[in-house]
Amino acid sequence: MSRCCDHSHQQPPAHHEYDHAGHDHDPVHQPSADQLAGVRNTRIRIEQMDCPTEERLIRDALGRLPGVTGLQFNLLQRVLTVSHDEGALAQVVPAIQALGFTPQVEDQGAAQQPVAAPAKKPWWPLALAAVLATASEVVHFAALGPDWWVAVLAVVAIGLCGLNTYKKGWIALKNRNLNINALMSIAVTGAVLIGQWPEAAMVMVLFTLAELIEARSLDRARNAIRGLMDLAPPRATVRQADGSWQEIDVQVIGLGAVVRARPGERISLDGEVVSGNSTVNQAPITGESLPVEKRAGDPVFAGTINEAGSLEFRVTAAARDTTLARIIHAVEEAQGSRAPTQRFVDQFSRIYTPVVFVFALAVAVLPPLLIGGAWFDWVYRALVLLVVACPCALVISTPVTIVSGLAAAARKGILIKGGVYLENGRHLALLALDKTGTLTHGKPVQTDSLHLLEADEPLHVIWAASLAARSDHPVSRALALHAEEQGLALLDVADFEALPGRGSKGRIDGRLLYMGNHRLVEDLGLCSAQLEQRLEALERQGKSVVVLCDEQRALMLFAVADTVRQTSREAVAELHELGVRTCMLTGDNAHTAAAIAEQVGVDEARGDLLPADKLAWIEASQARGKVVGMVGDGINDAPALARAEIGFAMGAAGTDTAIETADVALMDDDLRKIPAFVRLSRQTHAILLQNIVLALGIKAIFLGMTLAGEATMWMAVFADMGVSLMVVFNGLRLLRK
Repeated sequence: MSRCCDHSHQQPPAHHEYDHAGHDHDPVHQPSADQLAGVRNTRIRIEQMDCPTEERLIRDALGRLPGVTGLQFNLLQRVLTVSHDEGALAQVVPAIQALGFTPQVEDQGAAQQPVAAPAKKPWWPLALAAVLATASEVVHFAALGPDWWVAVLAVVAIGLCGLNTYKKGWIALKNRNLNINALMSIAVTGAVLIGQWPEAAMVMVLFTLAELIEARSLDRARNAIRGLMDLAPPRATVRQADGSWQEIDVQVIGLGAVVRARPGERISLDGEVVSGNSTVNQAPITGESLPVEKRAGDPVFAGTINEAGSLEFRVTAAARDTTLARIIHAVEEAQGSRAPTQRFVDQFSRIYTPVVFVFALAVAVLPPLLIGGAWFDWVYRALVLLVVACPCALVISTPVTIVSGLAAAARKGILIKGGVYLENGRHLALLALDKTGTLTHGKPVQTDSLHLLEADEPLHVIWAASLAARSDHPVSRALALHAEEQGLALLDVADFEALPGRGSKGRIDGRLLYMGNHRLVEDLGLCSAQLEQRLEALERQGKSVVVLCDEQRALMLFAVADTVRQTSREAVAELHELGVRTCMLTGDNAHTAAAIAEQVGVDEARGDLLPADKLAWIEASQARGKVVGMVGDGINDAPALARAEIGFAMGAAGTDTAIETADVALMDDDLRKIPAFVRLSRQTHAILLQNIVLALGIKAIFLGMTLAGEATMWMAVFADMGVSLMVVFNGLRLLRK
């Protein structure tokens, strides 16, 4: 496993374009429209490809091949997807093999399996090399033997731990790539040529040790994603045709199969409960802190935990199409996109390394020629500069930090579709929110009941519920549901008739009753100033009001409203604390918009808006220089969501469209995840800046020490290893709960 500190970290060619989701299209050759019809995508697994060093080699080698139209690197999965013309694959595989890798073309029809970590290399060659390098230093320093002893000990140490580095370095140099393996090979060889045997051996040992430690550290970021894959069990108990139950592989379970989940088990696939009652911990998918009650008809998701009773559910998505699988796929795609800081670091490092390499050559040659300096001293300083030249810590700090942030967000039920959004979330200045289903529950419920006669008559409530139960109007359904929750026994309704645009009527126990809106009351001639006042007061609160009447008088008022989520109030308050202004955009009337806005605490509310009006508001806000986010359901508000810098989709669990189209998908309906996203974005950016300052600062210090003749090669390697580990562990802090 080579060290992930090459100057070419996932750097696209200059002509790359980035789409709205921040994904790198990476066209190697721009195909024409006619060519696209014959383009195929082939997934190739490369076990040795786990960091940018290998990626740059492969990109350079395949980029020159005719018929290769695109490359997509997934370093976490160690998979390369090649877009190519028919027949071009025959050249792709040998080109990868020529780089010393072992590519395996995946079966396109096979289910995608998580990648296991490569087998660990034996530790004893490195340990023995360290002992021999130390012995070489001791023999040389204490003059315990002839010089050839020192040379033999050093050469054996280099051979034990450095042959792989030399092999990779030679391949890199053949491909005109100054990666870390090439730089270290040159530096160690130069040290040998000038007789610095002990130091050459110690440098190679320290570098190999740095590779090992850094690889283990980077595996933690990979394991954060691999841990998501392990959430869903590989086998499930399925009901057979004869009624028996059998445990089988989830990859072969088809749609419609009935699966049983016992108490304490993880649910294996997405489905709909057909029998049983239980509570399910959905935190792995939605980030919800409390278990959710499940009964017949409710959805369940792969990877969640059945806590109490036994459940039987009908499979609604195959293993590769579950909500969990889509989350994993989205996170993997997101880690391949570059955040602004990451793109800057990539571009900077591509220039930095060759410049320092040329500078090192100048240090080796010019002082002896121009000022009569000792060749040995200045060549040694140049070799130290080669070790310092590799921007290991600088380059590796950005992907580790971004991947850690994406994984941390996924654990909280926040699915971020690209590093660009993770970093840019800190700039969010204005957030537009849809009302129905976003700030509110999206389901009207009965909020008020008011008797209009001097004496309360319990029978009036039953009459109203009985009429409401016969209608399918949303307001009537809310009244009927409330009555059901109260356990009211309904009465038979005779001669029921719907009155379009007004309400309904019917006879109960021979008495003709009406229930409807303000217009119906006026048509019946039963309106009064007192009733008008009460109706207006409730309507100004954003509520829909219906009146129960008989033929002589109005009997009761019922108000129905789409209630505000408690989490919405808390989320808006947290956003204000973070300096983010809020505005509600809704198609409801202005009275309702104002009432809901007051309850939630948003800064501004606009009602009576069509989708085009919401889009126009987003564009007008952006024209004033604001970074605007939009929260909606991912479908109805699609134009505004697409136009906003960051589009947030609510309740994306189980929703293909929301997961695929949103920039940030909130897996449940909790708006408090948006301020959590903003805080995570700010923390991510802070860590990125810390790492850049730390990496460049140490490089600058060692550059000065090297020119002054105070730095040695092993000190440079040790410092480089130390800084790399510091920035890696600093980035991994985002994975803390």
